[in-house]
Amino acid sequence: MEANELMQRLKSDKPPTVVDVRSKIEFRRGHIPGAIHMPMWKILFRLVNLPQDKNTEVVLTCEHGPRAQVVRGLLTKRGYINLFLLDGHMAGWRRAGLKTDK
Repeated sequence: MEANELMQRLKSDKPPTVVDVRSKIEFRRGHIPGAIHMPMWKILFRLVNLPQDKNTEVVLTCEHGPRAQVVRGLLTKRGYINLFLLDGHMAGWRRAGLKTDK
């Protein structure tokens, strides 16, 4: 999903769930407004509460892509079907000049 499309979708009546799989330090430096912080390792070991509805639209992001891709694979194996990666990930979000929260 493109960064600008995600920004528009976040303003809609039914926004997707944005899951940021980066480390705590990376997340604190800036994240997409409304993103839920779920580090990859916590998802791997099932230490976070994922959406109960496996049809929930989830946009995954990390800094450059590899962690989000791994998490997409994990969640796909767990039955989630509406998973998207943010094009360009957080680096692309910042390049697009979009707002981040700290």
